[in-house]
Amino acid sequence: MNASNASLGSASKRDNPSTEPGESPVRDSWLLSKVRSLLGDPPVEFSIRGGDRVRTVKAPVARVTFASRKSLLSILADPWVRFGDSYSDGTLTIEGDLVELLETIYRSSAMGDKPSRMRRAVDLLHRPHRNTLAGSRDNIHHHYDIGNPFYSLWLGSTMAYTCAYYPTPAATLDEAQTAKMDHVCRKLRLRSGESVVEAGCGWGTLALHMARHYGVRVRAFNISHEQVAYARERAAREGLAGKVEYVEDDYRSISGHYDAFVSVGMLEHVGVRNYPTLGRIARACLGSNGRGLIHSIGRNHPARLQPWIEKRIFPGAYPPALSEMSQIFEPSDLSVLDIENLRLHYAQTLRHWLALYEAAADRVRAMFDEKFVRMWRLYLAGSVAGFSTGTLQLFQVVFATAENNDVPWTRAHLYGS
Repeated sequence: MNASNASLGSASKRDNPSTEPGESPVRDSWLLSKVRSLLGDPPVEFSIRGGDRVRTVKAPVARVTFASRKSLLSILADPWVRFGDSYSDGTLTIEGDLVELLETIYRSSAMGDKPSRMRRAVDLLHRPHRNTLAGSRDNIHHHYDIGNPFYSLWLGSTMAYTCAYYPTPAATLDEAQTAKMDHVCRKLRLRSGESVVEAGCGWGTLALHMARHYGVRVRAFNISHEQVAYARERAAREGLAGKVEYVEDDYRSISGHYDAFVSVGMLEHVGVRNYPTLGRIARACLGSNGRGLIHSIGRNHPARLQPWIEKRIFPGAYPPALSEMSQIFEPSDLSVLDIENLRLHYAQTLRHWLALYEAAADRVRAMFDEKFVRMWRLYLAGSVAGFSTGTLQLFQVVFATAENNDVPWTRAHLYGS
C-alpha cells in the first residue's frame, strides 16, 4: 500500500483534515474516518472504490466500500437512512459477513439507542408514519400485501411471521413456530369450548392452531387483504371455517365478549398514543375471568425503530419499552401476570428466515429486482443483529382482568407435559 493509501493513524501532512476539498485520496481518507467515528470506531475497514482506504488496528470483521465520494457524502449527511439505501442500490458494497458487520456496528455505536444531537436532527427529518385508521391500512399494505408467494419462500410451512420459540437450540423453524403457538396457548390456559379474539392474525396460523388443538372458537381481525384472503382459504381447506372467523377490519372495531384476548406481532403497528385505546378494547371484550397475551418486539428504553427500516420496510412500526406498554394495562385496570423476554429466540428465528431467503434469492429477484433482494437481505440481517446484541427485545406479556382470581399459582402449566 503506497503513502497515499496510508491509514489515518499516520502523521502525514496529507492526512490534515483542513485540506481543500477535491478528488485527492487524502481528503477521502478524512471523510472515511468521519464515517468510522460516527459508528463508534468499529473494527471495520472503509474504502472508496479505486481510491483511499481506512484500515483498523484490529483485524477487520468486514470491508465497506463506497462507490464514490458522492455516495460517501450522502451517507455522512444522513447515515441512518442512506446507508441502507446505498446498500440496496449497490453504491455501497460489503465484503464479509453482513450479520457480523452489523452486530459489530451495533455494539460499537449508540446509533440505534441513545439519542445524540445528530440523531435528533435526523428524527426531525424522518417523521414516522402515523397509525390512524387510514394510516394503519396504508402502512400494513406497504409491508404485508406485497404478495403471499414472496413470504412463502422463506417463512417456512407455518407462514408465521413472528418470533418462534425454540424448546432446544436444534429445533427446526417449523418445530419452533409450532412450539411458540403452544407456548402462547398454555399461557392463556385455553379450554375447549371457549372463545378467543385475536387482534392482528397474520396469515391465520395461530387461530387455526388454537381451534384445532385447543377446541376454541376464534374471531381474528386483520387489515391486510392478502393475509385475510390466504387465511380464509386455508381455514376452508382444512375444515376449520366453522370454528375460525377472519375479519378484514381494524382492531379498533373489535366488539363482543370473549374468554381470551391475544395479539401476536401487532402491537408494533399500533403506536404508543393508541395503547390506551387497545387496553380499553381488550378490557371491554373480556368477562370477569378474562385473560390475555400480547407478544411484541420491544426495547429496553423508549426509542424509535431504526429510521431506514421504518421508512423502507415497516412504515408506522414502533417497538415499545415495557414502560410504554404499561399504558395498555394501567388505564384499564388490567393486571399484568407474567412477562417473558424471548429476544434470543427471535435472533434464531431470523437466522432461519435469512437462510431460507438467501436460498430463494434468485426467485425473489425474478419477482422484483436486485434492489429489492438487497433491501430485504439488509432488513433481515439487521434484525438478527438487533436481537443478538440486545438493541431489540421480544416481550410476551400475560394479563387478566383485575377481579380474576382464576390465575395459576406457579408456572408449571407452561412446561408440564
